[in-house]
Amino acid sequence: MRYFNCFLIILLCLCCEDATFKVSKTTKGIQIDGLVNEASWETVNWNPINQRWLGKEYSADDFSGRYKLLWDENFLYVLAEITDDKLIDTHPDGLVKYWDDDCLEIFIDSDNSKGIHQYTHNAFAYHIALDDKVTDIGTDSIPRYYDHIISKRITKGNLSVWEAAIELYDDSYLDDQENTPLKLSANKKIGFAIAYCDNDASGERENFIGSTVVEGEDKNRGWIDAGVFEEIVLVGK
Repeated sequence: MRYFNCFLIILLCLCCEDATFKVSKTTKGIQIDGLVNEASWETVNWNPINQRWLGKEYSADDFSGRYKLLWDENFLYVLAEITDDKLIDTHPDGLVKYWDDDCLEIFIDSDNSKGIHQYTHNAFAYHIALDDKVTDIGTDSIPRYYDHIISKRITKGNLSVWEAAIELYDDSYLDDQENTPLKLSANKKIGFAIAYCDNDASGERENFIGSTVVEGEDKNRGWIDAGVFEEIVLVGK
């Protein structure tokens, strides 16, 4: 029995290790143009955006999403494919109710420290609008634009391809001051999630679909609590 228990422990450890989300390093630069011409993207797998955080059940025609990740010394790269039958952008001021328009949302906890980040920079919840403006809430509790992300969206029919390069900052980041982005390296762990705000025809978003399982009744916690993000680890030399 003792040997059997040891075997189960070893097997569990191996399974947990295999379940770790490993992000490969790209050895060639990624051009953020939405065209996805780089061979590096072909070497990594798609991951689903399929967890309903807010809203009613939806059909695959209404929404489906998936994403890939890569990294190099300067950026975490995100490629997302979003199928959405109607794109809505009814708020011309990108700092007002930006979450109620169609947008891609990327959550980053650069040191995977988890915890509350609603009005701190312990983590970021970047909203990328259809016009590529990037919004999050500052430490003064007021929404503001951030230039941490270079992004490009190309939409053909119902399919939107989003390509983004993200600079990472730690919790010493100060709004309205010069800040130095982190240099990324292998074995670094990052808290990460990606989601989509979907609005088809109403005054507010109708669905919020994310990449990670959030336990409990209140699943719309990513903009407050980095503890619901997934842990990713950078691999490669």
